[in-house]
Amino acid sequence: MNLSDSQTGVPSDLPRRVSAMEAVLAHLREAIERGDYAVGDKLPSEAELCRRLEVSRPVLREALRALQTMGLTASRTGKGTFVISSGPVADPTFGDYAASDLMEVRRHIEIPVAGYAAQRRRAEDLDHLSHLLERMERETDTTAWVAMDTLFHLAVAQAARNPVFRRIIEEIRDALARQSAFLTELGGRREQSNREHRAIVEALADGSEHDAVEAMTHHLRRVETTLTSIVRPATADGRTTAPAEDGRRR
Repeated sequence: MNLSDSQTGVPSDLPRRVSAMEAVLAHLREAIERGDYAVGDKLPSEAELCRRLEVSRPVLREALRALQTMGLTASRTGKGTFVISSGPVADPTFGDYAASDLMEVRRHIEIPVAGYAAQRRRAEDLDHLSHLLERMERETDTTAWVAMDTLFHLAVAQAARNPVFRRIIEEIRDALARQSAFLTELGGRREQSNREHRAIVEALADGSEHDAVEAMTHHLRRVETTLTSIVRPATADGRTTAPAEDGRRR
């Protein structure tokens, strides 16, 4: 397998280098969807896959985790990884929460929270958010960036000066981190998210409730669009494939 020639099928505004993990994921996903590995089949061992694909174990494990998030495989302790679907589920799970549930809550909580934050933020909130954003814009390590991504959303909730909002974001923090890592690794979201986060901070600094709400709305829409593009990649005519009733792609 020539990893450098593999494609993920995830559209982006600018050409983006495909990572080794994305290439491995694309290879395994295509093999499952072609039926090379049928439902019920066990995937080769990690050692065997690393040998075949010429990648490190950490890279392979990230790809295997992504397959599980997509609902294609399941890991059985002491037995290995098994194929459970021939196509990705329309609604992947991040931690304890389905993506659709997570996005619904985020739309109803984080958008109005941004508006409140624009009205109630203090100087220390803006300083903290600006410093965090600067660190995120310099960061190249995905794990470190994802950790700061969740801190950013917590900081916006803190600026709204309502502890209930922050408590809700804390509750879904692990799911947010998992979703963020998934989108960053497979959708190249990091630079785009940084721009969206900067727009949010600028709206908060201006004290504009309208602009803050618009900026957060745009950010969450882009998150959802990228997630859809990964789970249901575009067909040749540019449309996304529709999920079947059992959660598989048609």
